[in-house]
Amino acid sequence: MTNKTQEFTKEFLKTNLPDIKPGDIVKVHQKIKEGDKERIQVFEGVVLALKHGKGITGTFTVRKIISGIGVEKTYPLHSPNIEKVEIVSRSKIRRSKLYYLRNLTGKKAKLKRKEYVPGAEIVEEKETPQPEPEIKPESTETPKQEAVVEKKETTQPEEKPEDKKSE
Repeated sequence: MTNKTQEFTKEFLKTNLPDIKPGDIVKVHQKIKEGDKERIQVFEGVVLALKHGKGITGTFTVRKIISGIGVEKTYPLHSPNIEKVEIVSRSKIRRSKLYYLRNLTGKKAKLKRKEYVPGAEIVEEKETPQPEPEIKPESTETPKQEAVVEKKETTQPEEKPEDKKSE
């Protein structure tokens, strides 16, 4: 049964979605219809959560503070009303759902940013390359002759036990 469902929904899945993660600051370009006109509205904010996987039912929640009031929007990943999603920057986080940001304001709500390069999946911190130790080739010289140390016999006069005289 799942094969038929997958085949049916396969044509509606988008292929140009970036790898969105919680903590990312994203710009969502959404199509808005006003009467017979259509325009694109951009909503920029922090991704709080991804839900329901990457399939046709997948959604992501974006939060933004407008005039001191928190505004959250939940978008379907594969909605035809979403023109595109741009990742502006990434943050270093340790949770998969960032709902705790709802209760924080000011500096406390700020996430630590990490370096983000568009198009690159993972950007690691740069390490300074350490010089490789020099490998010395084995010498082609003839083997050195080992010095033969002869033991010299020393003749020491044997000490005779002295007779102890008792007084």
